[in-house]
Amino acid sequence: MAQNPVINKFGQASGPNRGVPTPSAVDLQKLYDQPAFAGARAPSRYMTLDDVVQRTAAMLGVLLVSGAISWELVTTRAALPVLLIGAMGGLALGLYMSFTMRANAATALVYAALEGAFLGAISRLFNAMYSGIVIQAVTGTVMVAGGMLFVYKIGAIRVTPKFTRVVVGATIGVFGLMVVNLIAYLFHPGGLGLRSGGVLAIAFSVVCIVIASMNLVMDFDMIERSIRQGSDQKLAWFASFGLMVTLIWLYLEILRLLSYLRE
Repeated sequence: MAQNPVINKFGQASGPNRGVPTPSAVDLQKLYDQPAFAGARAPSRYMTLDDVVQRTAAMLGVLLVSGAISWELVTTRAALPVLLIGAMGGLALGLYMSFTMRANAATALVYAALEGAFLGAISRLFNAMYSGIVIQAVTGTVMVAGGMLFVYKIGAIRVTPKFTRVVVGATIGVFGLMVVNLIAYLFHPGGLGLRSGGVLAIAFSVVCIVIASMNLVMDFDMIERSIRQGSDQKLAWFASFGLMVTLIWLYLEILRLLSYLRE
């Protein structure tokens, strides 16, 4: 049978003597075992769960030390400057790390120190008004975080694309309401009533606690997926930072809720 000369030439040019040698079974297995990085250079070391645990523990340690110092040194008169410096400094640094995704030991630990100063001052003010409320809030935060980790590990809650969209949308919504409530304070005492006690404030704090808890599940899933996909160990600081942000938010909402229930 006569062959097409173009096909014949193409076959000769692409034969084993003209093209790239066919890889062996061992070479193919090595290629298969390598993680896909979409053309990026493989990291020098992959992120592990120990990396995240150690960095989170370091941030918690700095936060607790800073909070304890703030608690002991802050008086009622000095509380406002410490609150402003801690809150604004932590917010600015947190936004920088969130939008640039550049978190390292220096930025993460400074963020923890600033947030610790803020939490120490505000916790002392709340504890002065409602004795023992800080211990209750800390206990509640630990219990909620532990509970969400448990239900995530047993698969009771699965992080699907729909779940992610709902949680992200709800998070943006409640933070939007917080901003509107702050602006409303300028024109009306108590703003929208979201932070002024009563049924509405209690309901809003409960909603915030639920959404913060769902964000914890997303944090756990992000950490697990990053480890499974072979992410660079440098990402561990960013993962720990995200976890800390959610835990701080959860603690503040539980603290607020307990204060409303004490009134």
